[in-house]
Amino acid sequence: MKRVNIRIVSALAALMLVLTPMSVSAAEGDVIVTLGEDLSEQQRNSLLEEMQVDDSAEIITVSNEEEYEYLGEYLGDEIGSNALSSSKITIASEGDGISVETNNITKVSEGMYANALVTAGVEDAEVYVTAPTAVSGTAGLTGLIKAYETQTGTNISEEQKQVANEEMVKTSELGESIGTEEATELITRIKEEISNQNIETEEDLRNLIEQVAGDLGVSLTEEEMNGLVSLFERMQNLNIDWDQVQSQISDIRNNLDEFLNREDTQSFISSFLDFINQLIDSLSGWFGGNEENAS
Repeated sequence: MKRVNIRIVSALAALMLVLTPMSVSAAEGDVIVTLGEDLSEQQRNSLLEEMQVDDSAEIITVSNEEEYEYLGEYLGDEIGSNALSSSKITIASEGDGISVETNNITKVSEGMYANALVTAGVEDAEVYVTAPTAVSGTAGLTGLIKAYETQTGTNISEEQKQVANEEMVKTSELGESIGTEEATELITRIKEEISNQNIETEEDLRNLIEQVAGDLGVSLTEEEMNGLVSLFERMQNLNIDWDQVQSQISDIRNNLDEFLNREDTQSFISSFLDFINQLIDSLSGWFGGNEENAS
């Protein structure tokens, strides 16, 4: 009889595990690492050392198939056949916002990652994206979102992931036309204005984008304008908390301001400017001396 009871209890326990949603509580400082599935053993070890973690850290892999799932519609074969982009995401304190650092990433800026992560619903995290060699970085977002879901138990909808990846790709492509910083700021400003204004129609959205672009001195082609209108219409159809988006964007800006105002950053900038001034003085003297000798 006892055996029957034990089996029944075991079966019920297993059933409860299936039916009860898992609740994951992520604490400040928790770290999770994503590694591209096609990294060699040497590359894997080198990236773990670079990220200052070891095999005891929680590590998940990202496959090339997953990269195509979220980027294939926008990039096609540009994605390549190997998953190499890797990342580390650390839970930050509430209100810290998202800070991003990259290495060997050539096409996607820190601001582009931060913006796309906000769209995906990621909050308060320190993010590091890297690769063993120079890569575009477009596949990095796939791993970051996967890591955040695993670490926090958050379920980000497939549509929200798709829109976040589309945003990153379109911002990157726009950056090639108008400049990386300008493209990132344009997307950021549009999000801020959407959270502040009552946008009801496509015409309202188009006028808002034109206004923000004009304020930034940015000229958009008709194709670029239509692409942004389509992107933000999809965004508006998502269940996005725009107040939270506004809050995260403010935190991102504060993080940037703090970096620029840090004593070591100011010291570096001052030293660099002094070096440039000295170089200009030296070149001026050299050219001046040559002119005197030539005459």
